[in-house]
Amino acid sequence: MTATTHTTQGSHAHFDADVVIAGAGPVGLMIANYLGHCGVEVMVVEKLDTLIDFPRAIGLDDESLRTFQAVDLAEQVLPHTTPMHAMRFLTPKGRCFADIQPNTDEFGWSRRNAFIQPLADKVLYDGLARFDKVRVLFSRDLQAFSQDGEGVSLTLAGPQGEERLRARYLVACDGGNSLVRRTLDISFDGKTAPNQWIVIDVRNDPLGTPNIYMCCDAERPYVSAALPHGIRRFEFMVMPGETEEQLSRPEELQRLLAKVLPDPTRVDVIRQRVYTHNARLAGEFRRGRILLAGDAAHIMPVWQGQGYNSGMRDASNLAWKLALVVQGLAGDELLDSYQQERRDHARAMIDLSVTAGHVLAPPKKWQASLRDGISWLLNYIPPVKRYFLEMRFKPMPQYHQGVLVEPTPKLKQSPVGKLFIQPKVRLGEQVLLLDEVIGRRFAVIAWGTDPTYGLSAEELAHWQRLGTRFIQVVPSVQLQAEASLAEGVIRIGDESGRLKEWFGRYPASIAVLRPDRFVAGIAIPQTLEPLCRQLRQVLKAKNQPQQAPAAARKVA
Repeated sequence: MTATTHTTQGSHAHFDADVVIAGAGPVGLMIANYLGHCGVEVMVVEKLDTLIDFPRAIGLDDESLRTFQAVDLAEQVLPHTTPMHAMRFLTPKGRCFADIQPNTDEFGWSRRNAFIQPLADKVLYDGLARFDKVRVLFSRDLQAFSQDGEGVSLTLAGPQGEERLRARYLVACDGGNSLVRRTLDISFDGKTAPNQWIVIDVRNDPLGTPNIYMCCDAERPYVSAALPHGIRRFEFMVMPGETEEQLSRPEELQRLLAKVLPDPTRVDVIRQRVYTHNARLAGEFRRGRILLAGDAAHIMPVWQGQGYNSGMRDASNLAWKLALVVQGLAGDELLDSYQQERRDHARAMIDLSVTAGHVLAPPKKWQASLRDGISWLLNYIPPVKRYFLEMRFKPMPQYHQGVLVEPTPKLKQSPVGKLFIQPKVRLGEQVLLLDEVIGRRFAVIAWGTDPTYGLSAEELAHWQRLGTRFIQVVPSVQLQAEASLAEGVIRIGDESGRLKEWFGRYPASIAVLRPDRFVAGIAIPQTLEPLCRQLRQVLKAKNQPQQAPAAARKVA
């Protein structure tokens, strides 16, 4: 496709797309899938001529799988994962001093999974074929852009020369060296690690053992990770004086692999590459009609596998807000909440990744000895052991500002701003995960009561306009009894008791969930109306949606 130039006359702009996404990496592809479901017209522009096909990220968490689920692609990506993937930190003598075996599934999926990123990215790319209004333009190098009060104009270098596009919004998913971020002169604060690591990916796994091992060897720390489809990843610290060219020689690769394999000559190497680990965070995630996401907004060391997952959190947070704004259901100010909600958590994940790197390879030798001694003791203290086993050290996203309303009086342990659980529920004869009942929507979910009872007809109409699902939850055994429900209310059964347990922890029987499954507010029937009014204010919801501008609009 060749893009054309569209002009602006007065206040009536003509657009090639509602949203242009720069970069066909996983974050850009995920956002495009979500917007495609919502009927938003999207163009993804990518400077390469195809998707990157070599292994990169290897860790996929439950939040990311829930995001795949939101775009109906979880079942397609699961065959390329290894669920319940344990992570073990070893001393130089092979003693395991931290065994992370996250076996919880509170969000509906395995907490930690190994995966093959190119295959997951292909699932996302193939998923775009479902949408007539989403296009991917490969071999398009973004050269320049500018924005005004109505949209963003872009100049691309394509196979047939210069091309121009105009869109309402630009989402920059163009990587850690983001042209968009640099052009906007947005800071990218942080540090570059003093050491480098060489990654060696091999086929026909020569070890075959499951899970991931991080060996804190003072001479040369290394990582050995089992991946799906018989792929093994080895990572070795690059020592002072060594170069990528030197370490890439067959004899040098064999020397490194001799630390972990009895016969390093019998390996099927896919690739090897030297990486520098950066920990950086953009000063802004939004500048007018331009938003940064993924590596363009933050990059972090690999040690907790959170680079990919943090990008998926960006996509999950941003996509539904963009959809509402483009559909004319919410004001542009809603997009300010993207930075409010995501930046602090991205910083926390960077800090966690840096800390994990220091555990694996402490800057000082005495720190390694101290680590080994303390870890030996702490491993015998049950609460500490559970802390590692259940990955409680991982900072879960919790928003304190943005699209939420805190309860009054404030709770010491509030669920507002946290991700809602996803247990299995019964709907008729089917047992489903909760999100399959809700869809890509807001939800007002009530334990045992009518979720519409506390709402006036006017307020109910406002939330229906947003496509909200109203759900009553009861113990599954009660589904056999007849119930009189308001029109449009869905009645589901709590199969495992997890929903009853969740509501039992708080002084509330109703939770208002956002499309990304974060709790926007809690209430009882008598306080639901004022809560919903406040939420519409922070949502910048419009009483009457504007006329759909470029694409046929729908709430997915």
